[in-house]
Parts: sequence; structure tokens; C-alpha cells
Amino acid sequence: MKLFPAIDIKNGQCVRLRQGSFRDVLVYSDVPYKVAKEWETNGASYIHVVDLDGALAGHSVNEEAIKNIVSNVSIPIQLGGGIRSIKDIENILSLGISRVIIGTKAAVDPGFMKEVISLFGPERIIAGIDAKDGIVAVEGWERLSGYNAVNLALEMKNMGVETIVYTDIAKDGMLQGPNVQYTLEMVEATGLNIIASGGISSLKDLELLNESKVYGAIIGKALYESKIDLKQAIEMFEK
Repeated sequence: MKLFPAIDIKNGQCVRLRQGSFRDVLVYSDVPYKVAKEWETNGASYIHVVDLDGALAGHSVNEEAIKNIVSNVSIPIQLGGGIRSIKDIENILSLGISRVIIGTKAAVDPGFMKEVISLFGPERIIAGIDAKDGIVAVEGWERLSGYNAVNLALEMKNMGVETIVYTDIAKDGMLQGPNVQYTLEMVEATGLNIIASGGISSLKDLELLNESKVYGAIIGKALYESKIDLKQAIEMFEK
């Protein structure tokens, strides 16, 4: 199981939201690239970055902070948040980002995924499915779409998607454990590389996800609050 330490960027700062609410923000660092360097030093093999302002605005907002992260670490980075066109993808990849996560656009226009996977390849394009009680949320989690998360994942599979970041919004930033049941359902129903996100608070949580045969797990607040030691977790689950 691959571990992805998370860096969420808002107003150029490294922050965490609770349950995806832009009204409940905690700032952890004014210098996101220093956080990225710390995760790299602790053995991270990949970093997960989200442009929160971008997710809400529908276009890249924190490009300067993203560039600084790319130029200060040598490990690959996946980025999500406001990427909704071919031009956006080209721009993000040109910054040195290894792969992009398409969320809202994937939910509202699944055919777009087929097009971009044929252009860039499934190794550069990930679908981001953010859900609450199994229902997909879009536009920076501000609106529920009515789509069933597993059904959307199966549709993504038909479009050529191989990897999905699956976030349980109700769990995100709460440190109350991930939604293992929904995640397991996603793994079993799709057979895709599922990266679990939301609520991971302990090594025990990672153990449960590992047993669910997920491809990877994104760890955010638990690292910032020292609930999980990244180096130890990598030794246990990645190596």
C-alpha cells in the first residue's frame, strides 16, 4: 500500500479543512514547500497536493506555491483542484506535476475522461471521487451531485481510468477513522487502483485499509497532529 502525505493549499498556505468545509480551516504552515520537504525527508515516495481555492474557483489558483513544491522535492507529486480542461492539464503537467486528479469534471462529464486518457495516458490522469454517504460531491465539495459513487467509478473504468482517489467527506479532517466499508465496496466493485482518503487517524486505520486491498492511502491531518509517524507508517505498509 502506497502512502501519500497530503498538502492542501489555501491562500498559499498549507491548511486542513474539517469535513471539506471552507468555513472550518486550520493553517499548519505558511510555507507549503517546507512541509513537502519534510515528508520527503521522512521517506515519502509520492506527495498528494490539493489546490483548495482552485477546486472552488474551477481553475488553478495557487500556482506559485505548487511551483515551489515541485522545485524543492525530487519525488513525484499528484495534484487536484480546479482542473477542468485539456489546457489546465497541459499547464499543470508543464509545472512538473506527475499526475493530475480530475474531480468535478469527471462527475459532470465522464466522456471528458476518455478524451484526456487517450491524450495523456492513464498513468497521468486520476479520477477523484469525493462522496458523502455514497453520493458524489462536486465543486470543492460544496454541492452533492446525486450520482452514486460506485456507479461513477464503474463509468470511469469504462472510460479507461485505472486509478481513483476516493474521499469520504464526512470523515475528512475529523480523525475518526476512514470509511472502510465504502472503500472496500469501491475496491471490490471496480477492481481499480483505489487510493483511500478521509479520516485516517492511526496505524490501526492504515492496517484496516491495507486489509481492504487498497492501492494507496492519503494521510493528512493525522501527520500534522502527530497521530501518525510517517517514517514508521512507510516502514510498516510501503516497504
